[in-house]
Amino acid sequence: MLEVRKAKERGREDHGWLLSQHTFSFADYHDPRFMGFRALRVINEDRVEAGRGFGAHGHREMEIISYVLDGALRHEDSTGGGSVIEPGDVQRMSAGTGVRHSERNASPTEGVHFYQIWIMPSERGVKPSYEQKHFPEAEKRGKLRLVAAPGGRDGSVVLHADARLYAGLFDQGESAVLPLDAGRHAWIQIARGRARVNGRELESGDGIALAEEPQIEIEGISDAELLVFDLA
Repeated sequence: MLEVRKAKERGREDHGWLLSQHTFSFADYHDPRFMGFRALRVINEDRVEAGRGFGAHGHREMEIISYVLDGALRHEDSTGGGSVIEPGDVQRMSAGTGVRHSERNASPTEGVHFYQIWIMPSERGVKPSYEQKHFPEAEKRGKLRLVAAPGGRDGSVVLHADARLYAGLFDQGESAVLPLDAGRHAWIQIARGRARVNGRELESGDGIALAEEPQIEIEGISDAELLVFDLA
């Protein structure tokens, strides 16, 4: 089974300082056909004006990942975590028993473009925590680099969820195959550019769900950056 979620069909909220596009139902946007996929609950593509951002607010029992495409995002949270997230970085915050955080554009002059992702945890009641790692372009060029996984496998950030997240960069002629174990599912999000996924041509902002497929087949068409979720 393959189901495509086209970028133009996503929810859209334009607050002036924030343009947010929702792959799944979120906040005031509700689509009963797209409430999430397996443990993947939120994929928001956000663009935030210079000097603006999300003030301190709370979360519980959620794994939250930030992935920056352009610009820089300043993170602060109630665990004492704080950093600037830039392209190539993957930040994971486990809300667990409860955490407050803020995310703001770190630049006074340039916009920031990033994905915020929520994954439902398989472990509840964990102590809130924060982690951030940088993954160089060379590790993702023409391949899928594991960037988040249970136990932090292969140098990834630690997820308290039965999910694995890969990132990859694919231009024309570059390709990769990722086997899927029996009973696993996948969601592939095209963060930018164009690529084929299991024969389907997709472009920036598109997503595709895979079920009962033996593997994920990715072929670059033009300057593609992808996020691949391997899910129970």
